[in-house]
Amino acid sequence: MRKICVVTGTRADYGLLYWLMHRLARDPRAVLQIVTTGMHLSPEFGLTYRVIEEDGFTIDAKVEMLLSSDSGVALAKSIGIGTIGFADAFASLRPDIVVLLGDRFEILAAAQAAMAARIPVAHIAGGESTEGVIDEAIRHSVTKLSHLHFVAAEPYRRRVIQLGENPGRVFNVGAAGIDNIRNLPLASRRDIEDRVGLTLSPPTFLVTYHPATLSTVEPQESVSSLLCALDAFPDATIVLTKSNADPGGHAINEAIDDYGKRRPSRVRVATSLGQRLYLSTMQIADVVVGNSSSGILEAPAMGVPSVNVGDRQRGRLRSPSVIDCAEQTEEIVSAIARALSPDFRAIAQRRESPFGHGGAAQAISETLLTFPFEKILMKTFHDLALPGEGT
Repeated sequence: MRKICVVTGTRADYGLLYWLMHRLARDPRAVLQIVTTGMHLSPEFGLTYRVIEEDGFTIDAKVEMLLSSDSGVALAKSIGIGTIGFADAFASLRPDIVVLLGDRFEILAAAQAAMAARIPVAHIAGGESTEGVIDEAIRHSVTKLSHLHFVAAEPYRRRVIQLGENPGRVFNVGAAGIDNIRNLPLASRRDIEDRVGLTLSPPTFLVTYHPATLSTVEPQESVSSLLCALDAFPDATIVLTKSNADPGGHAINEAIDDYGKRRPSRVRVATSLGQRLYLSTMQIADVVVGNSSSGILEAPAMGVPSVNVGDRQRGRLRSPSVIDCAEQTEEIVSAIARALSPDFRAIAQRRESPFGHGGAAQAISETLLTFPFEKILMKTFHDLALPGEGT
């Protein structure tokens, strides 16, 4: 039996890891270990570790690492605190492999601790590009600290190999979020409205906005442009989910809270909807707006138009149902109007996605349980042949 340790730090990555965890927990070849950290353990972000427990999982360790400030200094200190906490957790749990998803700073801390402890790392969602945030550098750093790679599309597989990783350890399994769309029983409109406390009359907007941590524009200014654009659609009902724990997130959340309080008849603000309610709301939404990866990955697979604001997701593969626009009110208004048009909704209904058709959890779990771990820590840099070489 292999001890497989899954690390989760946010509501978003847990939603993507759920079906993998579900499979591992029920496979007699595996001992699933779960370590929670980051936003899961913060009252400010809803103590979402409780959702994991309510889903029937046992949490084996909790690594506290978030400082109350969201400055760059606090972020760097949080990474250090997290590395210490993960070192203790891994020393106690002694996993055979650690599973990490994505590109957040919590994941970097876990990868560093695993490296020092000589524990193999399996990384999900490497090879992607998000040029507007520090996650870009974190993602590629975690790739170099990892030993097995599960990517969402063939161009991402090629990029991981370009970083020097052995092609035999890089697997294109598609996007994990597609599994949720295939497997989660989504709520009815009435259930959604009861949960959010608002009748969602069309047009319905699902809005999520996070800091673009490499932007030169202050977060207060960028979120103000978005909120002003939403007011150009006074008949819209809006579900707004709060920002994550990145530098600038506090300012964005304050603005979102104020916006919701001033428009109680048509706006609801949620710290966290959870994966099922979030996707259920997306299913009935007329457009997804903001800069979350869900507008790039999940919305196209559900046939919902999305407006991607700013540079946070710049570099990711795109479906035809994604409209990119600058963080300027007029451009956001124009993009939303286009997304609501019948012609564009017809494009979205084609559900074209470059991220596969589901089955990522099954492919990842089977590889984790069967790939030979002997000498897995020893990595040889895979050089790409340069033009003219080998001739």
